[in-house]
Amino acid sequence: MTSPAPRARLAVDRANDPVRSRARYLLLAFFAIVAMAALLAGCSTGAVDGGEGQDTASDVERQGQFPRTITHAYGETELTEAPTRVATVSWVNADVSLALGVVPVGMPRNSFGANENGSTDWFDAELERVGGEMPTLYSETDGINTEAIAALDPDVILGAYSGMTAEDYEKLSKIAPTIAMPEGDVAFGTAWQDSTRLIGEALGRSDAAEELIADVEGQIAQVSEDNPDIQDTTFVYGTVDPEAAEKIYAFTDVDNRPRFLTSLGMTQAPVIAEASAGAPDQFAVPWSPERADELESDILVTYATSPEVRQAIESDPLLGRIPAVEAGRMVVQTDEQQVLSISASSPLSLPWALENVVPDILDAAPKS
Repeated sequence: MTSPAPRARLAVDRANDPVRSRARYLLLAFFAIVAMAALLAGCSTGAVDGGEGQDTASDVERQGQFPRTITHAYGETELTEAPTRVATVSWVNADVSLALGVVPVGMPRNSFGANENGSTDWFDAELERVGGEMPTLYSETDGINTEAIAALDPDVILGAYSGMTAEDYEKLSKIAPTIAMPEGDVAFGTAWQDSTRLIGEALGRSDAAEELIADVEGQIAQVSEDNPDIQDTTFVYGTVDPEAAEKIYAFTDVDNRPRFLTSLGMTQAPVIAEASAGAPDQFAVPWSPERADELESDILVTYATSPEVRQAIESDPLLGRIPAVEAGRMVVQTDEQQVLSISASSPLSLPWALENVVPDILDAAPKS
């Protein structure tokens, strides 16, 4: 899977931005959730890294009748029975399937934000909790790996959160029933709640999906309640890099990162809301360094490849004039897994982010 640095860090390499290209996977320049035991009963699992898939009977409780028809961006997909052999593309989809009690037989290996297993800490923690076997991992560096997916003989392919094109969908549908992003969503722009609901419907786990959403939203609300100082704190979430061709990008409310901070009670900086008005599909807006002093917000959150970038920003004659930088309220994220946990938000990654990412943001926010 293509790395999410540029949508986590657009300035590094636009060709690698995993979040939102309709044509292919770009870089998404982009908690081990404790789901209820009832949600996570049984599953089908896959072997690690291309080993032969192993079937196990699934005793996960399903709601609703099969066959059923799932509506998405590329039409309708009929599922004749509750899926047990789940393959996924992109980020998020494997997290949701696991959180709903069905361990995928295969999923993409993370090329950005991966741990030593090619996965993430939140996925591995939940997999261990339910006693599942690591799915087969396949590369998506050059796009969706149809050959690897076909070799697993899945009975459904999940891409509710993805940059799947119509051509991709046609190819995947020849392998197994395929679920694309919801109709009307931009590539890599589906909110985690919508991904969870759509996948829950496909797996016959709609009730469990709603319970899962309520649980994670409750955790977010609790952090917000415990930290009243962040209410209405304005933010710019983007990429700032003195060495990049485009030195400043700010993510809009189409992107998961501003969505997440907004869910904590913070507010997108009015200057960014105004700059992105009238562009509902635009996930980021470029900003001229010459106007850096106009990028007014209480805090700035940015991604960098190394801690040294902070000093470079602060000492830059233009970028150093960003108000949040001048005020010492800039958060520089250099850990790829931290970036991924919010940029590719899932019901497993967000509780992890509450513990591992949010504290730095809370520390940067101005105190009453």
